[in-house]
Amino acid sequence: MPKLVNVSQRDGIYFISINRPEKKNCVNHATALQLIDAFEKFDADEKANIAIFYGEGGTFCAGYDLSEVSEGKFPTGNEAQEFLTKYRFMGPSMMRPSKPVIGAIEGFAVAGGLELSLLCDLRVAAENAKFGVLCRRFGVPLLDGGTVRLAPIIGFGRAMDLILTGRPIDVKTGYEWGLVNRIAEQGKALEAAIELANEILQHPQECMRVDRQSAYFATYDSGGCYQTAFDYELVNGLPVLDEARRGATKFVKKNFKKNIGENKL
Repeated sequence: MPKLVNVSQRDGIYFISINRPEKKNCVNHATALQLIDAFEKFDADEKANIAIFYGEGGTFCAGYDLSEVSEGKFPTGNEAQEFLTKYRFMGPSMMRPSKPVIGAIEGFAVAGGLELSLLCDLRVAAENAKFGVLCRRFGVPLLDGGTVRLAPIIGFGRAMDLILTGRPIDVKTGYEWGLVNRIAEQGKALEAAIELANEILQHPQECMRVDRQSAYFATYDSGGCYQTAFDYELVNGLPVLDEARRGATKFVKKNFKKNIGENKL
């Protein structure tokens, strides 16, 4: 199997990167499986106290690989039922790591890529970063936590703006809305994320993790079960996948070169 996800570790930092730059780091099922493996190993590694999640080649992630959706290659039937009890189509989206994760965002973090960025506790974004629920244009539902995590992070009204319109927002707007925590120069998001990670690593880790977990509980569990919210998103999204397949086919045939190949999402 090709190496679709790169993993390394240095000085307590666990680096996870999507390695499909020729596809703007769009995730297919094989990539999703490798991402799951990477995040599970990070969580189990006692020497790794924080992870940095990024994409190779100047793009974080432009979503799920719609060429696979158009061809019906994503998990279906019994395979999907077993896979989706614990994971989601983009891979680790539903996971809640026990240690902090920083997203280093260059270029596009859109559709499923936006949902993957929401897995991170903090997002460091370059000046050229773009965020959005661009899958709205092609009838592809949010199935990887977008409806669960987006509103608590940026507020319900702003989440509805992105979810209903499908419009992209730039890094300045993302920062003003609270989606972006730090802004970096183009090409230096990873460097800035490492600096932030080292700042966090200076603190006593056990106490920090306890406070982090309490914040997650107050946000997602005390008022409404995290697991139930993910299940509700899935149950509502699965019935429209036929529409998603038609939209993905339209995207692949008419829009890929224009919108992705020329960076004009």
